[in-house]
Amino acid sequence: QDDCSEFRSQFEAGGRLSCTRENAPVRDASGKQHTNKCLMCAEKFKKEAQRGGGTLQRNKLPPSERTNQ
Repeated sequence: QDDCSEFRSQFEAGGRLSCTRENAPVRDASGKQHTNKCLMCAEKFKKEAQRGGGTLQRNKLPPSERTNQ
């Protein structure tokens, strides 16, 4: 149910996954509902990156990209 392997190759080091806005509700392992599987995986990957040192990847961006908001 929570297999996001099809989206892993699309996940960017900066913590982003581009998803469509299709409405195909799905629940994650904790029971939280998401609009679609891609958005569920995007949230999962973001949490993994934060836990696993993903912030180091973001800090390696060129200064010009770090200051853009």
